[in-house]
Amino acid sequence: MKPSPAPAQEADLAAAEPQAPPCVLCFNGSDPSGAGGLAGDVVTVAAMGAHALPVATAIVMRDTAEVFDQHALDPDLVAQQARAILEDVTIAGWKVGFLGSAETVGAVAEVLSDYPDVPLVSYLPPLPWLEDDELQPYLDAFRELILPATEVLVGNHKTLTDFLLPEWDSERPPSARELAVAAGEHGTRFVLVSGVMLPAKGSEQYIDNVLASPQGALTGEKFERFEIGFVGVGDTLAAALAALLAAGTELQAAVGEALSFLDQSLDAGFRPGMGNVVPDRFFWALPPADEDAGQGPVDGDDEGLADDPTNKGAPRRVH
Repeated sequence: MKPSPAPAQEADLAAAEPQAPPCVLCFNGSDPSGAGGLAGDVVTVAAMGAHALPVATAIVMRDTAEVFDQHALDPDLVAQQARAILEDVTIAGWKVGFLGSAETVGAVAEVLSDYPDVPLVSYLPPLPWLEDDELQPYLDAFRELILPATEVLVGNHKTLTDFLLPEWDSERPPSARELAVAAGEHGTRFVLVSGVMLPAKGSEQYIDNVLASPQGALTGEKFERFEIGFVGVGDTLAAALAALLAAGTELQAAVGEALSFLDQSLDAGFRPGMGNVVPDRFFWALPPADEDAGQGPVDGDDEGLADDPTNKGAPRRVH
């Protein structure tokens, strides 16, 4: 029988182990396309140098073109997944994505409430696949239970407008600051608004991505837009930001780095099937493409662009 190491030997062994990366617990649906959901969270968090702790909230039935259906997991099962790993691992960040049902929103919020000092990045995706009798209770629960715990709310401009300012009737779209004011009324400190359409300059159309607080816009980056349909964009941006905050990066610097990472992931995007383009989060690990191998813009579709149309200009290496 092998003898147990002495206490001094155990200390030496522990000291010799490499330091664990920051751990980010991700609540999200299982996405079989690998573009978003838990699969997207895991690869994005890993690419940012952190470690993802994935907690499944729903099974999403989809391909790279569209969502067909979803099946929310039992809220108690979701909470048990989270609490089991939280008893073992110290986390440095949260990332909330699609939670499946209003009941699961409540279960997740209860878990979050036990760790108020851990920064939470919440992503609100477009949810056209939910029936009206499911959608409104989900949004109400998300507004009342998740927003108060959220450090940064991430979402497309249209999605956040419909969610935060449903009675907006001005001819001009709301600014990022106005969305931040509405989110701040529920306790959220910042919003990261993507897909803000800017006036066209000739044939060029630009999209702004803005981090804002109720006091005003703080930072952001403009991308040139053209017609490629992407899927998994919002999850990528939110997961990258969550990983950076977990690593201790200051918020504005983290937003700039997350947007740059997203842009390069889209630039290296690939089309694995017949639907939309998937961000390549490991673009930095690939050999450089041949100069003649790049392709120009390709046609996308509205569903892919609606995910979060944060698309920069050509030429993209869509392969």
